[in-house]
Amino acid sequence: MRKIVSQLFISLDGVVEDPHLWHFPYFDDAMGVAVDAVIGRADTLLLGRRTYDSFAGAWPEREAAGGEDAAFAKVIGDARKIVVSRRPLTFTWRNSEQHRGDLLDAVRALKNEPDGSRIAISGSVSLVRQLLAAGLLDELNLLVHPIAVRKGMRLFDEAETPTPLKLLSSETFPTGVLNLVYAPAGRAAEGGYDEAVTHLPRSEG
Repeated sequence: MRKIVSQLFISLDGVVEDPHLWHFPYFDDAMGVAVDAVIGRADTLLLGRRTYDSFAGAWPEREAAGGEDAAFAKVIGDARKIVVSRRPLTFTWRNSEQHRGDLLDAVRALKNEPDGSRIAISGSVSLVRQLLAAGLLDELNLLVHPIAVRKGMRLFDEAETPTPLKLLSSETFPTGVLNLVYAPAGRAAEGGYDEAVTHLPRSEG
């Protein structure tokens, strides 16, 4: 069964909206390794429309420019990209397709594909919420930035029932960012944690 891993930039007060407004001062080599270990190791990306539009507006140009992040841009360009949106979409970025039909049924079918490779979600908060509530998300990777944004959408909205999680791995980057990896509490004992992320180099301090 394939594993679904979500990665989010999140502020200390839980904000996940518009990370481009507050995230970049904290990006360093350690975070680059963490992002590559999740997004760069997946052959399928499951994305909401806003996240896809952001990616498609940046990564193809970076790949073509041949700069230092061109190799990563090529990896995610080569990956299969499934975009969840109710409105009809037109794609110019290769290997992109729109999700059709019931979301949860489609995700279950993806997880049951036999090759065992990872499915990654970057951003796409609404999608993460739905899959977590349905018990279809295997790991939640939160890159917690040491800043209180004070406004914007938070990862967890108000609800009647709590969402218990189990911490699988943690590390601190030199910037003060915490790299925290959780599993739904009921799933933590089922499959362990991917070695590519568990064995990330840990920073001093």
